[in-house]
Amino acid sequence: MRVAVIGAGSIGRWVIAGLARDGIGPAAVIVRGGAPEGQHAVRSVAALPPGITLLVDCAGHSGLAAHGPAALAAGIDVITLSLGALADDGLARALAEAAEAGGARLHLASGAIGALDALRAGAAGGLHRVCYTGRKPPSGWAGSPAEAVLDLSSLTAPAVHFEGSAREAALRYPKNANVAAAVALAGLGFDDTQARLVADPGAAGNIHEIEAEGAFGSFRFQITGASLPENPRSSALAAMSALAEIRRLRARVTT
Repeated sequence: MRVAVIGAGSIGRWVIAGLARDGIGPAAVIVRGGAPEGQHAVRSVAALPPGITLLVDCAGHSGLAAHGPAALAAGIDVITLSLGALADDGLARALAEAAEAGGARLHLASGAIGALDALRAGAAGGLHRVCYTGRKPPSGWAGSPAEAVLDLSSLTAPAVHFEGSAREAALRYPKNANVAAAVALAGLGFDDTQARLVADPGAAGNIHEIEAEGAFGSFRFQITGASLPENPRSSALAAMSALAEIRRLRARVTT
């Protein structure tokens, strides 16, 4: 396996360091500016060195849109954390067609949430309801559409600022709704998965919750995520999930 990475932000740097510890590079980093010291920087998939078999997208929705189709069409598998981008039917279709043309696969990392294995298993037997709730301190919603709904600076109690489908959440909150997209893709899909986003002054961090009911029974899963030390807006678990997916693809026995 020869690996390249898209992006050298906080998540990208964490993944690059993890790949170095595992002894697999990366061989190159696709960036708009400069790459971390010691890394080979390129600007496009066409400029990647020969033999790349896996491209890891750590650059957000724009990075996946800019480089994902080209990589897949060239026969390079892609791992992405930008699951919310797939709410855009046009991009989802372009990625699928490119993967088909190149004989490659798009792998969706679990990101900042867990329990997706149980959700996928439940979907195989029939799901009746899936609801995702994302809860953050008011400051965590700064710069998002929540500011048009709530006065974030004066909240004294939890307040819902979005309720709708996971597709609507992913499209309206592209920097905040990758988890809603991950839940949707593992279960009922973007349009049949409910999503609720909450600004909560009592929240100790970013809290993600899944509630699901189906033929299997029901479950409720909740996780409070820590951020990467250098960037409070980047999920530590999201970065870890990208490295975990790479290790899973390399393993002879997988879970």
